[in-house]
Amino acid sequence: MCMIVYDRLWETMKRKGVSQYKLIKEYGVSSGQLDRIRKGDNINMYTLNTLCKILDCAVEDIIEYKPDKE
Repeated sequence: MCMIVYDRLWETMKRKGVSQYKLIKEYGVSSGQLDRIRKGDNINMYTLNTLCKILDCAVEDIIEYKPDKE
């Protein structure tokens, strides 16, 4: 199954010094959206845009496409 993974988000957050707590308390990111990310579920483009803005990064610093292994 092809999928989008969020491993890069956690790396970018660490590099930028932004914790999950800070995303929720200072930037208003919902804990529900962070939970969806932790579980590898879909997020909407608004959330992706918000994370890029907060972290001052590109989309590829947050998500990665992992194709099926043939």
